[in-house]
Amino acid sequence: MRIATYNVEWFDTLFDDAGELIYDGTWSSRWDVTKAMQIDALGLVFTAMDADAVMIIEAPDTSSTRNARRALATFAETFGLRTKEVLTGFANGTQQEIALLYDPFVMQARHDPQAAPEAPRFDSAFRMDVDTDARPEAIVWSKPPLEAALLTPHGPLRLIGVHAKSKAPHGAANPHEATRIAIENRRKQLAQCVWLRRRVSQHLDAGEDLIVLGDFNDGPGLDEYEKLFGRSGVEIVLGEGAEHRLYDPHAQLALSRKLGAMPTTARFRRKGQPFMQALLDYIMVSPALRRKSPHWQIWHPFDHPRCYADKDLQKALLDASDHFPVILDIPLEN
Repeated sequence: MRIATYNVEWFDTLFDDAGELIYDGTWSSRWDVTKAMQIDALGLVFTAMDADAVMIIEAPDTSSTRNARRALATFAETFGLRTKEVLTGFANGTQQEIALLYDPFVMQARHDPQAAPEAPRFDSAFRMDVDTDARPEAIVWSKPPLEAALLTPHGPLRLIGVHAKSKAPHGAANPHEATRIAIENRRKQLAQCVWLRRRVSQHLDAGEDLIVLGDFNDGPGLDEYEKLFGRSGVEIVLGEGAEHRLYDPHAQLALSRKLGAMPTTARFRRKGQPFMQALLDYIMVSPALRRKSPHWQIWHPFDHPRCYADKDLQKALLDASDHFPVILDIPLEN
């Protein structure tokens, strides 16, 4: 079975309110890429991936006038994708939903939000003291994780799609304010990851097969504030102890070294400066799934041999998004 996670930058702007693709020469929300160019690029990438399920981060908006499921169904039909069924969870107000595109002939999927005293539903609030006032603050997700219960020919499987809070100091007027906002955002991001880890532990304690995937806006050694807080949000979600630890080889590589080559899943344009690359997207599997010897790939246009050799696919990956797909191939029948 092939499962992927893909953050599609401003997928929403490619659709009108009726969920139809805006296939024209107007600019998309990506720099120097028209809507038609981005649509064609995404069609090529999704077709080439040929995944059984894709967790889409920054999926089209669901609101009073727009519908993510309708838009993604249109996209799948336009390009003849076998992942033609759409699962969404709790809608949010950011125009960036989390949605699962999946092949209905391979699996069934339903939104199955969980709740426990130590980890409430992701559309509610989680209370945790994240500053120095000794009083717990109410932590909320701007994009609540999508909890999907899958039924496959090889048994049940749970997915949690994640888009954790960005730590970028948006709106800062000066360096001092930027530092304050960045630290505040990191506290909230870490609290979200503690909340998520408690849900992960809930599933692992129940002996369930689990995959946690998406954009964590974080990773080992990613910024200078990690020393201040001791560890990254990714490390919190991965957990500790062989029986309760999730696994992602790219996260493991980043944790094991401070120097040397690192995998990256995102490439950001900075005005007048070189591109910045980062490892932000992960597919973490439970111990039982790891024992099935799954295989991970990052479809980086310059680092992945197939993507580099196929110039059409390479260009499509660059036009489609500022993130690249992460793909997991797992032999569930073993």
